Amino acid sequence: MKMIKFSLPLALFAVGLFMTSCQKDAADKNIVDHQYYGDQHEVIQQYLTLPVDEPMEYKLDFPDYYSTPFTMYDKDVATLGRVLFYDKNLSEDREISCASCHKQELAFSDDVAFSRGIADRETARNSLSLGSVFSFSEYYGAESFGRIPFFWDNRAISVAEQATATFANDLEMGMEMHEVVSRVNEQPYYEPLFAAAFGRTSDVTEENVLEAISEFVNSMGSFDSRFDQGLSMKTNGSNGSSNLTSLAQQDFPNFTDQENVGKAIYQQDCAGCHSPIVSAPSRTRSNNGLTVSYVDSGIGQMTGASQDMGMFKVPTLRNIALSAPYMHDGSLATLEEVIEHYSSGIAAHPNLDLGLEPGGFGYDQAEKDALLAFLKTTSDEGYTTAVKYSDPFNP
Repeated sequence: MKMIKFSLPLALFAVGLFMTSCQKDAADKNIVDHQYYGDQHEVIQQYLTLPVDEPMEYKLDFPDYYSTPFTMYDKDVATLGRVLFYDKNLSEDREISCASCHKQELAFSDDVAFSRGIADRETARNSLSLGSVFSFSEYYGAESFGRIPFFWDNRAISVAEQATATFANDLEMGMEMHEVVSRVNEQPYYEPLFAAAFGRTSDVTEENVLEAISEFVNSMGSFDSRFDQGLSMKTNGSNGSSNLTSLAQQDFPNFTDQENVGKAIYQQDCAGCHSPIVSAPSRTRSNNGLTVSYVDSGIGQMTGASQDMGMFKVPTLRNIALSAPYMHDGSLATLEEVIEHYSSGIAAHPNLDLGLEPGGFGYDQAEKDALLAFLKTTSDEGYTTAVKYSDPFNP
């Protein structure tokens, strides 16, 4: 049974979003023998490398400084979602999966400005890093609930909505959801997986396909970087410290002098948008002066409003050193180029964020090096190698 724990202001939203899967209970699935496989163990093994007897646990044990100690996910549903996430059969030409543009070793980003979708078509925007967030389930959702929407233009408010749009995109996977269901029904390995997740008498539906993908993606969390370890040290093991911003501004004992200098620069110049604790952004949208005239207008392209032109999602920055190239168009190839942009390249766009000034912050080389060193402390190596997030298909 899924056990999502949220802070009180998000409780009603969480209940509405996850009610269906929260009602499931393993006993109702009517599964015997192997929790996944039953009498189809050999079928699974032909295609997938999965645990024999019990699925892996999908549990997020948050660091000491966070108020919610852990979150549990339905391991059957999440495992099914993992297979769906990596399955290339679910694209029009059977060549592209979700993971094609979101590679685990790159913090679930891509290493090109524009990923390649079906028929080798180029996507319209740079692939956002799924590993840039502390916790999907804790942070993503509707802005009206104080959460972070999906896509560079913030047009989706749930994993299911985001996944549906990605499946249907003619540059990405080119599939309507009923076609995805048909492809799922073609593959022999899905019958035992869906039986474990939803019960033997359950049909494959669009809703439970999306629920499984949502469960897997929502189970993603990255919070064991050196930055997180340093912040935990400052809280002295106290769970849910109330003065995290203040503590994050102090020197960390596990940082070098250069990294602490870089952290101080980040807190002064970057945290106003990207969060003092490298967590949920302080803003969900901004213009960072990438250029004066945008070919892609971002949120403005969707709304048509002048105040939205050139406005894009403010991404979170965890694992930022792993997710080059940067910006919505992938136009900055390295972190050094990103830092140089904020130092000397900020354009005077009419909607430029109030925390920025045309021209930039004017960093000297030592400050640039320090900021780069700090940004590298947000990398979480365990996240990029965790088996439960890896490709389950046999080579």
